[in-house]
Amino acid sequence: MAELFAVGDVHGEYGLFQQVLEQFEPATQQLLLIGDLNDRGKQSKQCFLKALELVEKYDAIYLRGNHEEYFLQFLKDPEELFQSYVYNGGKETIESLLHPGATEEYSPTEIALFIRSRYKELLTFLLNQPLYYEWHDYLFVHAGVDLTKKDWHDTDPMDFLWIREPFHQGKNQTGKTIVFGHTITPMLYGDMQTTALWQSDHKIGIDGGAVFGGSLHGVVFNEDGIVHDYEVKNPHAWQPDF
Repeated sequence: MAELFAVGDVHGEYGLFQQVLEQFEPATQQLLLIGDLNDRGKQSKQCFLKALELVEKYDAIYLRGNHEEYFLQFLKDPEELFQSYVYNGGKETIESLLHPGATEEYSPTEIALFIRSRYKELLTFLLNQPLYYEWHDYLFVHAGVDLTKKDWHDTDPMDFLWIREPFHQGKNQTGKTIVFGHTITPMLYGDMQTTALWQSDHKIGIDGGAVFGGSLHGVVFNEDGIVHDYEVKNPHAWQPDF
């Protein structure tokens, strides 16, 4: 494909996801989702199922984010992880997959059993998604890479999903332009309000903090750089209800 269309962290904001996808041109663009389609926003189920459809229909690349990982780990160890997962936006994912009130109605073990039995195809799909994707001189990854490694491929899998400051502040000597999500650009700018793409040292942050009242980015790349940035603002911000 001549171009790549990368979508930032969606976090259950299905309406924004649909708006951004309207700009995607399957005939000429490789679609890539940077991860974190679930948690916090109300429509994680719709986002998950849309991603499954996009991978099947267009060979989209769906990178695993830390929130996909958190969800999968919760299902493996529900009693231990329930409180922390719910606190980090998992309540909305659970209730999207089951029904409103499910987190109060059932035990963590019951919740995990229900989800595992009802969504086998989805869970197998999520487990098989890659941690990074290389395209021309670009590297797409959810959180970042370990820049202290001689070869970035040797990054610990958890760092691909979770790393922050050591990657943001480290010197990029990979020879790649690294496109990432995970850390919202208002935080990278240090002002907690700028939702534009963040660019520094051949690193491009594309998580505009959509679920927090920021924006969702759909960024078109070609071999030479950014062709277009579709930025959709979210008029609402996630408010945990606990």
